[in-house]
This record gives sequence, C-alpha cells and structure tokens, in this order.
Amino acid sequence: MSGSSLDGIDMVDVDFWNDGEWHFRIVAKDNFEYDAEWKRLLSEAFYLPPADLRILDVRYGKLLGEVTKAFIDRHNLKPEIVASHGHTVFHRPQEHFTLQIGDGQTLANTCGLEVINDFRTEDVLKGGQGAPLVPIGDKLLFPEYPYCLNIGGIANISYDIDSQRIAYDICIANQALNLLAGLFDKNKCYDKDGLIARSGVIDSQLLEKLNAFSYFSQKPPKSLGREFFEENIKPLLAQASQRISTQDILATFVEHIAIQIGKSIENQPIGKMLITGGGARNKFLVERIQANTKHEIVIPDNDIIDYKEALVFAFLGLLRKRNEINILKSVTGAGSDSCSGHIYIFQNK
Repeated sequence: MSGSSLDGIDMVDVDFWNDGEWHFRIVAKDNFEYDAEWKRLLSEAFYLPPADLRILDVRYGKLLGEVTKAFIDRHNLKPEIVASHGHTVFHRPQEHFTLQIGDGQTLANTCGLEVINDFRTEDVLKGGQGAPLVPIGDKLLFPEYPYCLNIGGIANISYDIDSQRIAYDICIANQALNLLAGLFDKNKCYDKDGLIARSGVIDSQLLEKLNAFSYFSQKPPKSLGREFFEENIKPLLAQASQRISTQDILATFVEHIAIQIGKSIENQPIGKMLITGGGARNKFLVERIQANTKHEIVIPDNDIIDYKEALVFAFLGLLRKRNEINILKSVTGAGSDSCSGHIYIFQNK
C-alpha cells in the first residue's frame, strides 16, 4: 500500500481464517521509505505526459516487486498471493477514470508470485467512486467498532446505516499537513505529535474558506483525489501564507479536519470510533477531533494504526482470489457490487 501522503510502501504478511466470521493475524510487517528521488517521481507523476507515465508505471512495478521480494526473504515468508494497491496518480470517478501505477505483470515477474492489483477501475467503470475500498474490511474484520476513521493523505470514514455499509472521503488531511510541516522546516516530513500546529493560532478567515467547499455538503457516495488538493486546497494555503504564519495555517487546517470529521457522524448513534492511519499519531489532531465529537475515540496498537490499509488490501486480494464480493455498491454508488482486481501470473522468462 502506498498512500497519497508519500510516507512509503506499507507491507504486511497476513493469515486469514473464517469460522463463520473473518479473523486475521499479522505475521510480519514493514515499511519501505521512499528516498528523495522516488518522492519526487511519484509527486510529479500527476503532471507527466502519457508515454512517460507508462514508463514510470513499469518502473514503479519493478520497485514494488523488489521491495516485496526483499520483505518475503527477510522474514522467511511463503505467501500465496500478493495484493497491491499501487500508488494513485489520478482519481476522477466523475469521468469514469482512475489510475494506480505499479504495473502488475512487472510486479509479478519481479517478485515471482501471483499478483492481484487495480482494485478500483471496475467499480469506477460501473459508475462508482472506486473509493474508499477499505470499508468491506472495516465491516468484516473490525465489526466491534461502529465507526472506522482512517486519516492518511485523505481522511475517510465508514459505518453502517440500516445494515448497509456506507463510506466516503471526508476531507484532505496529511497531504496538507505534511506539506505545511515541510514549509515550516524543510527537514520535516510531517508535524510530529502536531507540535507545530499546537503552537499556532486558528485563523477564522482561512477556516471559513476551508469549510466552505460544496463537497462537504454533498451526500455520499463521494471521494477525493490529488486533484481536489491541487485545485482547491493548495491555492488557499498559498494565499494564507501571505498574511499568517505556517504555524497558524497548520493549527487552522487541523481544526478544519476535526470539524469535518465531527460533522460526518454528528447525527449518528453514539459509539466507538476506531482511528487509524498516520493521523492517529498526531496527538493534537486527535484532541481536536475528540473536542468536535461525542463519540468515543479508540486508538489501536501500532500495527493497526500503521498497517490497517495494507491489511485490508491483502483481504481484498483474498476475496478476489475466492471470487467473492470485495467492493460494495452501497459504499461507492456503483450499479452493482464487484469482485474486483486484475490477476497477473508470474512469467519466468
């Protein structure tokens, strides 16, 4: 799994079993941090012409294959399949288009195993958002939590209404927070514990503009991509930087995230909300979320915080291998549920 916050490739080896309910055990886990060159390549992929993007697709597939093989060898693993989310470059469901790079055949040939990837395209072609995809994992692997919130580059949530799972992207999160942390100090990749944001003061003018986007009043299904960040959020942050400090912008953006998360479930029955993703480690952000909701926040152990998305994509791969539904139309708004993902068999050339 590689998220939009560009914090690296998350890898897990997971055992799953079913005794009427699904259970899992994380056998091994690891994170491959991108070097400066890969961060640049993936960040700039959004602007590449098609031919260059295809070259990067194959090159990134080779990288995924290499880090997967190294992970398997390092932990002496014997996986049956590899499920890969890849890295999202474009996500335009309104145009029936989404792209996660990391060429599946190259990945399979490099790591020597069967690979399942491209989980989003089929749903998008059916008129769905193709995101979020984690909710079926929330429902089947974490049934004790009525609300599952993940805060990565984008914050998203999933929960049941009348036994139907719904889920959607709430707002931009670490994409903005990490960018701002780097502006404050070029040596920082993120705002550890939210300390920079905590030192700032909320700017009401910026906060009002951030909360004013029509996206927030739209009903689900809905999803966000890099496009929303580039076209809407970045210009606002640039404008604000002309008159207030980076600390104040960070404090304001944290409050924006917390407000939108609180609003997303303000009319739902009180229950436990599981928070995962990098944002769960941002103590200031978690405090502000708690201040904006009556629900009980639960921060799980580090393995679940850091690797839940990778865990669920492994689960999506397993469901695809078993020819079972792994994408819910109630979540994405597609015409039907899907058993999605392309399968690539290792070809020993």
